[in-house]
Amino acid sequence: MSAYSEARYLTSANKARQFVDDEGREVAFAGRSNAGKSSAINAITGRRSLARTSKTPGRTQLVNFFALEPGLRLVDLPGYGFAKVPEAMRRHWRGLMEAYFSSRATLSGLFVVMDCRRPMTDGDRQMLEWAVAARCPAHVLLTKADKLSRGKASAVLHATRRELTGVATVQLFSATKRLGVAEARDTLNGMLGVATDKKKGPGAR
Repeated sequence: MSAYSEARYLTSANKARQFVDDEGREVAFAGRSNAGKSSAINAITGRRSLARTSKTPGRTQLVNFFALEPGLRLVDLPGYGFAKVPEAMRRHWRGLMEAYFSSRATLSGLFVVMDCRRPMTDGDRQMLEWAVAARCPAHVLLTKADKLSRGKASAVLHATRRELTGVATVQLFSATKRLGVAEARDTLNGMLGVATDKKKGPGAR
């Protein structure tokens, strides 16, 4: 059995002091509230309900920690970009994210999930800036690629890669069509520092 198939929920944090112990390695997932972050996590790990999905964007308001194998974790960061949120909640979100990126020595990678039809929002750029400041490698998933023609999706991919040269790697992704799942899983394995061999890697199936 793979470590992803055995992934389990650890805890949710609303404050920095509630983060799990800063030991081992962890990779965080961030994204606009309607970009398909939870679906991407579930597709990459092969777990249909590891991260909760909802028809109502913005349901992930906490920092959620998931254990893989000993010393390895995934972290589901709060969604951003939703309009109907009180200013106090926006300030809380920003403070929580600043605390997370500045304090986690175990942070070994960041996936930024962007809707390929609306990439590089202000929130996306902020996440990438925090990753750069934390010297954390970043990888962008351009999700819902099946919603565009092949030509348009390719154009978005190349434009985003040009914009993020030296900042992040970029790929097309679709959770529903399983486009780019293997590529994303290999990137995640690399960030976690584990083998990508099918018999050894956490993503092996």
